[in-house]
Amino acid sequence: MTSTRATLRAELRARRAALRPGERLAAADAVARHLGERPELREPGYVGGYWAVNGELPLHAVQLRLAPGQVWCLPVTTTDGNLRFAPWRPGDALVPNRYGIPEPVADATLAPAEMGLVLVPLLGFSAEGHRLGMGGGYYDRAFAFRRDRGAPPRLVGVGYACQQVAGLAAEAWDVPLDAVATEQGFLAFGR
Repeated sequence: MTSTRATLRAELRARRAALRPGERLAAADAVARHLGERPELREPGYVGGYWAVNGELPLHAVQLRLAPGQVWCLPVTTTDGNLRFAPWRPGDALVPNRYGIPEPVADATLAPAEMGLVLVPLLGFSAEGHRLGMGGGYYDRAFAFRRDRGAPPRLVGVGYACQQVAGLAAEAWDVPLDAVATEQGFLAFGR
């Protein structure tokens, strides 16, 4: 990670932290509306979300508005540093992973390629579809196969409009997003 990316991550964390709870909830509702207006995102199948931490845009409103036949899943980190997904419903058991993020208790998990749609958390994004994550590389490793082929799964970054940055260059390992959803709208990248 370059110092420029480290500085940018710190700045974007501060932007996100400055949002008030009411702004976060309104943004969550707006994002759920924007996603619900996209027929291609309402197809039956597995939908990967995330458990919002550290000011990430919460996805409770999205989960409540799933289309018939869609199954909500949360990420599960494996001991070898990979990312898989497990179906989860409110009330199902959760355990904190090594980062303190709740994960489903699951005997069986789904490979990233089995997902139909994945809502990807981010710290920053560009108008070209580049994503800046937390720096652990979980999503880029999990969806590396998407660098060579199109969807499925569709990869939609989810965040606040204040997280958009100009001039965010892609690294060789970055997996481009198909779209980004913020409280201000839905930006598709035509991949």
